[in-house]
Amino acid sequence: MAASALPQDISDAELVGLARTAMKRAHCPYSKFPVGAALLTESGDIILGCNVENASYGGTICAERSAVVSAVSQGHTKFRAISVVTELSEPASPCGLCRQFLVEFGDFKVIIGTAFNSKTLITSTRELLPFAFTPESLDTFEQEKSSAMAEISATTKEHDVAEVSS
Repeated sequence: MAASALPQDISDAELVGLARTAMKRAHCPYSKFPVGAALLTESGDIILGCNVENASYGGTICAERSAVVSAVSQGHTKFRAISVVTELSEPASPCGLCRQFLVEFGDFKVIIGTAFNSKTLITSTRELLPFAFTPESLDTFEQEKSSAMAEISATTKEHDVAEVSS
């Protein structure tokens, strides 16, 4: 999906503004790098997320995943767009883990902005993570596995018949 216009109910700039609001709630005592996200669900709800750090660094959650986890816990699994904002002067892309996490829920618009100016980068989840491993990858695997098992079974039966005949 190419990045497309948001529904008339919210503009890119408004979604970036909401991500800025979320960024102010970030708990980042270690990195001092606040990140905010505003996730627009298919139904038009907006779910905010911010990074929440932990002294055990592996327990940290990024803003993007925070928003998605909150949305899923509220019953949302289809999304139209997400805006992600940092305090850098140039838009900063989501980390690799967040890219993988986002694309799990499909191809939707990604608006990357900054806290201090109007610079934005507009892309999509698929563009952020080309050649992504997705639920479709698992479906393809299951189909290929079933076909391979059927082929092995047929070959084994042919071999067994040939041994009995000889």
